[in-house]
Amino acid sequence: MKKEALEYHSKGRKGKIEVVASKAVETQRDLSLAYSPGVAEPCRMIAEKEELVYEYTARGNLVAVVSNGSAVLGLGNIGPYASKPVMEGKGILFKNFADIDVFDIELNAKEPEDIVRACEMLEPTFGGINLEDIKAPECFYVEEELKKKLNIPVFHDDQHGTAVISGAAFLNALEVSKKKIEKVKVVFGGAGAASIACASLYLSLGVRKENILMVDSKGVIYEGREAGMNPYKARFAVSTKKRTLEEAMKGADAFIGCSVKGMVSKEMVKSMASKPIVFAMANPDPEISPEEVMEVRDDAIIATGRTDYPNQVNNVLGFPFIFRGALDTMATGINEEMKMAAVHALATLAKEEIPESVSRAYGGQQFRFGKEYLIPKPFDRRALLWVASAVAQAAIDSGVARRKIDIPKYKEHLETLLGSSFQVMRGVKNRVRQTSNESGTPVRLILPEGEHPKILRAAEIIMDQGIAEPILLGDEQLIRQRIEEYSLSKVSEAKIIRPSQNENWESYSQAYFEKRHRKGITLNRARTYMKQPNYFGSMMVEQGHGDAIISGLAHSYPDTLRPGLRVIGSKKGEQLAGIYMVIKKGRIYWFADTTISIEPSVEDLAVIAIQTADFAKNFMLQEPRIAMLSFSNFGSNNHPAADRMRKATERVRELRPDLIIDGEMQADTALVPEISHESFPFNQVPGNANVLIFPDLQSGNIAYKLIQRMGDAAAIGPILIGMKRPFHVLQRGSDVNDIVNIATFAALEVQLAKPKEKK
Repeated sequence: MKKEALEYHSKGRKGKIEVVASKAVETQRDLSLAYSPGVAEPCRMIAEKEELVYEYTARGNLVAVVSNGSAVLGLGNIGPYASKPVMEGKGILFKNFADIDVFDIELNAKEPEDIVRACEMLEPTFGGINLEDIKAPECFYVEEELKKKLNIPVFHDDQHGTAVISGAAFLNALEVSKKKIEKVKVVFGGAGAASIACASLYLSLGVRKENILMVDSKGVIYEGREAGMNPYKARFAVSTKKRTLEEAMKGADAFIGCSVKGMVSKEMVKSMASKPIVFAMANPDPEISPEEVMEVRDDAIIATGRTDYPNQVNNVLGFPFIFRGALDTMATGINEEMKMAAVHALATLAKEEIPESVSRAYGGQQFRFGKEYLIPKPFDRRALLWVASAVAQAAIDSGVARRKIDIPKYKEHLETLLGSSFQVMRGVKNRVRQTSNESGTPVRLILPEGEHPKILRAAEIIMDQGIAEPILLGDEQLIRQRIEEYSLSKVSEAKIIRPSQNENWESYSQAYFEKRHRKGITLNRARTYMKQPNYFGSMMVEQGHGDAIISGLAHSYPDTLRPGLRVIGSKKGEQLAGIYMVIKKGRIYWFADTTISIEPSVEDLAVIAIQTADFAKNFMLQEPRIAMLSFSNFGSNNHPAADRMRKATERVRELRPDLIIDGEMQADTALVPEISHESFPFNQVPGNANVLIFPDLQSGNIAYKLIQRMGDAAAIGPILIGMKRPFHVLQRGSDVNDIVNIATFAALEVQLAKPKEKK
């Protein structure tokens, strides 16, 4: 680990950060705008109106991480130089989790007054200051003074970050243990910055002061004690005869540790009340290990500061998002209301359905709310949406925000930081909800794999977000059991059908027999098929008892598609095709065909191009610009494969002269305007294509998977087009988010088709 860590910090560009320009400086004109003489214009504007510094500079998104290195976690007073790797690391977390830029400022300052003065002088540069690794009690003085003197957010993360995250976990631990906050007795191990901040916040949450015992290296902090005291500890002095940690722990409901390894013994834990809450948060080694706790109290609810145990109290769940909300409202400070908003947002988020991406980040481990999952994981990127928006709202409500923002729109903006796919799919979901509300009729979505945990978790989200009304196929007893096991609430209201026991099973069997009796299907075989969820679900849609069907999570693509083709069938004159919506840097592209036609003919390619273009226009209200892709550019090669794409282009023009299309062309000609303008000025799609038609399944499938895995792009699909009614086949191993996205497309497809049916 030591060797690997040293190599990580020293290889290539030294350290972990660099400054990157956000504007182009590539021409003489750029230079004149970036510096002299153009830079004078924003300077004049700011000189006239100081708050315009937020408009014309990066100050509004720039935070200083300030430390003197006097109390670095696990290392102690190592000084400013040795603390720099930690502060650079803090900057990475700000940037990666909340897109906040950071300069780390290590101060050669031993006196707290010097730190205060340095930060005062730095105020014009920064939108906020994150104090880090400054020893107690000096850290309290520094923060208090800066809050008085500065008009920007100041936040000592060692205090408040730990308090916010542990506070969220504490609320949920109380819920799991069914204890009331006003009655619990809490022991705080340690009396430094983090412990005092935690105790202060827990008082705000509802813990009674008389029920708190704080213990430092000299024992219980009691009224009249003189040794090792300061004004911050004195606030928690209580009238008690208890003098040692061992005495304090007897009958206690909770232990909150921000101290040192080995502070707590097994005997102490054993003496605690029933269902004890043990937050042993000392790093890198806790006050007592979870294994030791469980040896004596298997009813304990445990949290630590480590990644290798459940319930890690990790400050990265707090500070990036608290600052994000504070900066975006131009808050003059971070107050108690904003911290409490962050606590409740995190506590509530832990009870939400956990995305599959979080499970993947932890080796496929499954999580659900309970004693081993009290707070979200650091890689749950939804924390940005929940915490930043809650903090922003609290800043507005409490009067410290200088900029009032529309919170729903702000959430949409935050989703762009999570990735373009979040923003795009939010737009599609909003259309679905709006149309559903206007019609008053939710889309009935058939889910044949209703027993699958991922399907159940997706159905929970689908119902919660108002996308559709799921109908689950499978064994009702097993489904109900899994709904309870995964603590799902919404989906418990969904309709559950076991095909072989449903009242429509016989009529569906008769209908399938009539449809396929000249293709070798007997009535008995039809009855057998109708016991299979994919056949039964397809017949529900065919008979009008459902609107759309999604399946394929646990079956091969051909095996899932076959029942749909036999029961529902494809549209006359159309070609089945699987398309992907690929989102990269805010731009949307449609890839076809990626799942169906291995070697499409000229006519097939033309129809696929038309269908994909119409789909793009209907769903995203996007003007389609079709590029017929090849290894050849406009006749540069006379190979039969290139010739097929040329002929397909001509065929599209014959069938749909209203469409913008050109080809055959190479991918860079389709996507890079400079290449197209320079070499092919006649190109009707001059480097701005958004519908990409591939010559065969092999190339289409390879392309979307490569760009998804290597190109920092999101691929949503496959979306099956060409069926009479919405029928979509999932890729094996799709995650919950994939299922929800396909359900959203299916629901919108149903809604768009309804007016046509009425006509």
